[in-house]
Amino acid sequence: MNTENRDIAIELIERAQHDLSVREELLIEGKLSPGYSPDMERVHKKNAARLDEIINTIGYPSKSKVGEEASEAAWLIIQHAIGEPVFMKKCLALLSESAGDVNPQNLAYLYDRICYFEGRPQKYGTQFDDSGIYPVEDVAEMIRLREELQMKELAKGHIVDCEGKDPNIDLHAKDNEFYHWRKKVGWI
Repeated sequence: MNTENRDIAIELIERAQHDLSVREELLIEGKLSPGYSPDMERVHKKNAARLDEIINTIGYPSKSKVGEEASEAAWLIIQHAIGEPVFMKKCLALLSESAGDVNPQNLAYLYDRICYFEGRPQKYGTQFDDSGIYPVEDVAEMIRLREELQMKELAKGHIVDCEGKDPNIDLHAKDNEFYHWRKKVGWI
């Protein structure tokens, strides 16, 4: 790893740690829920903007470019950039292109996270909502994919299977506040 990438790696790790420490502080203060905390949103936006600059300079921060810890930190920043749908989708494409040089589970989590915010069923069973595991496209396929990626098995009794249902139905349509937020930031 060259000196520039080493500095980027350190910065990514520090940014991810800051994200998690702000999250912990807000949780302790009881300010993390409900809704999206403005303090957390500021951290996420700032981190996403900087990571986008880094990506435009060196490409996706894969393990070979910045090391495993910094690559994981980059993924955390992306995963938390929920107010930046264009950025998250760009990163999903870059992660897909970087297969073999990134943690394949990260691709699964990001794919499902995007599905969640778009109101579509997920594929890998990584996202949860207030009622438990967020609905999945196809339970049998989800189980196969999770085994392939060496992900923990999920309790089947709590999985909502959307196979055969209209894929255009917004699974969050009844949550008016969440619907308006998703529309405002560009998820729908």
